[in-house]
Amino acid sequence: MKNKSSSKGVLYRCLLYCIAILLLVMIPLKSFSQSTGELTTDSLVKMGFENVRWTDTPEERVYVVENSAYKIQALGIRKAVDIIQSMGLPKDKSCKLIVTNYNIPQVSLTYQPLAGDTTVVSGEDWKVSYDIGDSWDKVKKEKKKNSSLFKVDILVYPQLYFKNYIITQIYQALLEFSPAVEVSLWPGMKFTGQIILPVYNDGYGELAGKVRPGYLTLAQQFRLPYNILGTATIGFFDYDTYGADLNLFYPFKDERFSIEGRFGYVGFGYWRGFKFRYNDKYTTYWSVGGNFYWPRFNTQFKLRAEQYLLKEKGVRFEMIRHFRYASIGFYAVKAEHANSNGGFKFIVALPPYKYKRHKYIPRVSTSLGTGITYNAGNEKYYYKMPYSNASDNIMQQNSFNPYFIKSELLNF
Repeated sequence: MKNKSSSKGVLYRCLLYCIAILLLVMIPLKSFSQSTGELTTDSLVKMGFENVRWTDTPEERVYVVENSAYKIQALGIRKAVDIIQSMGLPKDKSCKLIVTNYNIPQVSLTYQPLAGDTTVVSGEDWKVSYDIGDSWDKVKKEKKKNSSLFKVDILVYPQLYFKNYIITQIYQALLEFSPAVEVSLWPGMKFTGQIILPVYNDGYGELAGKVRPGYLTLAQQFRLPYNILGTATIGFFDYDTYGADLNLFYPFKDERFSIEGRFGYVGFGYWRGFKFRYNDKYTTYWSVGGNFYWPRFNTQFKLRAEQYLLKEKGVRFEMIRHFRYASIGFYAVKAEHANSNGGFKFIVALPPYKYKRHKYIPRVSTSLGTGITYNAGNEKYYYKMPYSNASDNIMQQNSFNPYFIKSELLNF
């Protein structure tokens, strides 16, 4: 009897082991990917990334991040890629990272495993493109972690102006520090309210020496089919203008080439302290042209046909070299009724280069960068076209360029 009972015990244990093995085999692999995806998104949130989400399909795994932790977008994107790689990439299918700005997709980074690949994944293995395919449709309804909505940034914009119009003095100068409140109101929408604080004013007139409003704008970013990116803005701009501005950008299949158009309708006015005075004169401006990006040297070439605030039509050429923390460029312009002109411009990123938010507490920092445009011809009236956003500059315009991002993936 004892031998029979021990035999039954052995058979019983063997049966349990077989059932356990079958159950392990039958458990879908999704549970593992689920834990990997959740751990990865949690790590991204800890690093300060916003609007984080993910999904897993039979064809690909998709992550979404918005970089608000690193001032230089390419560096933030590189950090996100490092986290995704360290947490584990999916096997036998692609992994895509979509990068958003105010919850609007800008670029995608795709890793596609190939037969015979090494186990070590580097920046070289990621393809960066404006094209996001149908991946956004798969992931956009997933729950967001660390939403950016209604979070407040207070950014200080330092600006130095100088001119040389009189022979008795080498330069006259104006130094301003202009804090701006920037708030994300809904996907794509940013409110900006700025106050200009003059620090030093030599030769720029009484009005420039007064504390007064600067940019007061509502800017809506959007993405259209065929990878068309745009921004529509209304409010008070620079050059004493107010009105509406539309910017559209379209990259070709060879993304080194792109076309861009900008159209504005504005009136004129000025602030005397906090009292706004305006007239009933309105004008249009526009700029249409093409771009070429030389990836080897991170150099951008732009050629534009433009109409400026005084309705003079002209042609503008720019060559801009982009570095990690600076952008430097040269420009030349020629318009009807105006002399040829040119000069250089540069902008330098301001520290701190990393700044995390603490929930909904307003975050105080410097703007992306500050710079100078040198007007070699001392032109005072012609070639004026307003910037419609306080944050708009040549460095910011290049933030989501796939080739610039790729260069950081390779050189980090």
